[in-house]
Amino acid sequence: MARDEINAFLGSGTVYQGKLNFQGSVRIDGVFNGEVHSEGTLIIGKDARVEGQVRVGQLVLSGHIQGEIIATKKAVLHRTANLVGSLHSPVLMVEEGAKLEGRIAMQTVPSASGDDDSDQETK
Repeated sequence: MARDEINAFLGSGTVYQGKLNFQGSVRIDGVFNGEVHSEGTLIIGKDARVEGQVRVGQLVLSGHIQGEIIATKKAVLHRTANLVGSLHSPVLMVEEGAKLEGRIAMQTVPSASGDDDSDQETK
């Protein structure tokens, strides 16, 4: 399977509430309320609305997201993105036109597996 291949897709018109855990990449173009946990990539399409707690390796946002968002590797906000809440990510890319309302912390975030060794001392 190609690394950038989408493993699951919640299409336009889809409404989902609950917990989403996945590996690889998932694209949401509908409405999602709940929790998302993954070390993979979450792609939120321009007409999508996501609300809740999100912790992923990489976030690619073109739609609307509200809540506490943690991207342990990178967050990319395209020009149609609208983020309301808190965002924690060591790398942030924002296109002109993207909307941000809330708190942003750009710092290394330990991955869910705990394999981040950035806090270890060098001997």
